[in-house]
Amino acid sequence: MNRLTGKVAVITGAAVGLGRAIAVRMAEEGASVALLDIRDADGRELIAELKARGLPAAYWRCDVSIEGEVKAVMQKVVQHFGRLDILVNNAGIAGVNKPTHEITEAEWDRVQAVNVKGVFFCTKHAIPHLKQAGAGSVINLSSIYGLVGGPDVPPYHASKGAVRLMSKTDAMLYAPDRIRVNSIHPGFIWTPMVEAHLSTQGDLEEGRKATAALHPLGHIGEPDDIAWGAVYLASNEARFVTGAELVIDGGYSAR
Repeated sequence: MNRLTGKVAVITGAAVGLGRAIAVRMAEEGASVALLDIRDADGRELIAELKARGLPAAYWRCDVSIEGEVKAVMQKVVQHFGRLDILVNNAGIAGVNKPTHEITEAEWDRVQAVNVKGVFFCTKHAIPHLKQAGAGSVINLSSIYGLVGGPDVPPYHASKGAVRLMSKTDAMLYAPDRIRVNSIHPGFIWTPMVEAHLSTQGDLEEGRKATAALHPLGHIGEPDDIAWGAVYLASNEARFVTGAELVIDGGYSAR
């Protein structure tokens, strides 16, 4: 408890899955959380749950692929909570699962718009507020597929590789401002995105078992596994950690 007391966190894609788990754990650790998403019903439901527990939280609709929306929402968050200390760039989409030669330009661009430009826009418009706060933590959700390859979803894998290197570049750029930037690389975590992906492959339960077997620990991860990593990177415990890759993958990439 109280690892993030006094801090304000913006979490994108916060309504479900990893974003939801991160928002809940950060709020429980004392942060005021600003939830950004386009899933309004899910976002408002989570806000109601947090407020019922006495945890400070607010929701804003924001499409991270639209720079004007991002800039306006960051300003609203600071007006509402008074400051900004933490940015979690979690919003992302999987995109189409086709071989590279079958992907259209529009299909490619849509994934990059959310997964790459979204991180760029949110970081760009959070940095002035983090500088004003005197320090900060930016946490970018990449993937094991930002570290290793896989024979599927090429736009997604390309986007997550970009996020990994963006994190390192920004870590060096903003270190003089005491703004730390790190990436998290989850393995397969049981979220709506992973469930939807496996559903397209055939029998869902068989797909889950086969995917679990890819991890040396023998099971798929849970959103909380990632949430606690984000809490650590946001906290003062990680004050000497920047430009790092926090791999939380059940051993998947250790092979």
